[in-house]
Formats: sequence, structure tokens, C-alpha cells
Amino acid sequence: MQIVILTALGVGLATVFGSLIGFALKKIPHRFNDIVLGFAAGIMLAAAVLGLVVPAVEKSDGIIGLIIVIAGIMCGALFLSLVDRFVPHMHRITGTDKEKHGEKSAQINRVMLFVFAIAIHNLPEGIAAGVSFGTGNIADAVTVAGGIALQNIPEGMVIIAPMLNAGIKKSRAFIIALCTGLVEVIGTMIGYFVVSVSVAILPFALAFAGGTMLYVISDEMIPETHSHGFEKGATYSLLAGFCVMLAMDVLI
Repeated sequence: MQIVILTALGVGLATVFGSLIGFALKKIPHRFNDIVLGFAAGIMLAAAVLGLVVPAVEKSDGIIGLIIVIAGIMCGALFLSLVDRFVPHMHRITGTDKEKHGEKSAQINRVMLFVFAIAIHNLPEGIAAGVSFGTGNIADAVTVAGGIALQNIPEGMVIIAPMLNAGIKKSRAFIIALCTGLVEVIGTMIGYFVVSVSVAILPFALAFAGGTMLYVISDEMIPETHSHGFEKGATYSLLAGFCVMLAMDVLI
């Protein structure tokens, strides 16, 4: 239980760490953001496959078990697809939205909607980290949590500048960033306790968590890293992240 709590805090604080970098940099170059985000996407891709989907298949039984895993992946993706109907995409958070509003109040409302989008996406990611502990393989669980944490750092970075530009005080912006990280901590604990209550749902839960991560990678992270002219760097960065996580999974 202690390792779960520490992991939950680590995953949540990664967003806060990213926000501190955001305060220091203020204006984040697209090249830097795309490379970091691409590396995080590779980490998350390996974590989703090796730490969630593969264990889900291993814990399932026969054709029925495989169908349950596939259903879990699709349900996880559909869940985030529904979420995306009500919140903006990541490219808007980084300031590439073409529409501009002159009124400060409209700008603040838009920025807060962006931050709310980050918080909503953090919940299923936290659940994914918590569910991964249900496998009983601490190494796999830490791999998944590490991948999510690395992805949270650039997220924390990109939400600071829009808030400061909208006129939100630094102290309030930091508190808001802290709250988005707290959502991930809550999600981690929810995922852990749900699986602890019923081990029977473990294959579906693991696959569901994997589906949410795969959806975020494909629908949010990769398009964002390929929208500013730095596709090659982002691609090789993704591959590097995947290889790093693969090596960690094999060697550790």
C-alpha cells in the first residue's frame, strides 16, 4: 500500500514539476516541447503495451478472455473519446488555436477550460497507474506510472504560460497546476482499490487503462508533436522513449 501511495504522489507531482519548469521558461519553444512530448509518448506507448495490455492478455483465458481484453481497450478509448467531445484538444492548450478573443474574461475562461481538459485527462491516466498494481508485478506498475509521470511533465509545462498570459497570478496558477496533479493522485487510488475489491475484473480493467493511454497517444500527443514542422525529431524521440522503457522493462 505504501508503494501505491508514493507512486500516486509521484505521478501527481510530475505535473507540478512540469509547471515549475513552465514558470522558469515562460515561453516554451515548439521544437523543445515536441521532442519532450514525443519522448513521453514513446514512454507511454511502451508502458501501455508492456505494462497493461500484455499483462491483461496473460491473465485472460482463451478466446473469451481475448474478447474481454479487446473490449476493454475499445471501451477505454471510447470513454476518452466521449470526454474529448466536451473538452478541447492538446493543440489548443499549447497556444496554436487560430481563434483569438480580445476580451480578457473570454481569454481566462478559455484558459481555464484548457486546464480543466488536462485535469479530466489526468483522471483515467491516474486510474491506469492504480490498476497496474493489480497485476502484482510492481516492476510493471512502476513502469506504467513512470510513463504517465513523464507525460505529465510537459503537460504541466504548457498550462502555465497560458494562465500567466491571461493575467492569472503566479501563486494561483501554481495552485491550479497542483490541483490537476491531485486529480491524478485520486485516480491512482481509485484504480488500485477497484481492482483490489474484485480481481475478476483485472483483465478488463488493465485493458481499459491501456486503451485510455493508447487513445491519448494517438489522438492528442502524436498529432501535437507533428503540427509544428518538427516531425522527424518528434518521431525519433518517440522511438527513443519506447526503447528506453523497453530496456527498463527487460533489465529491471
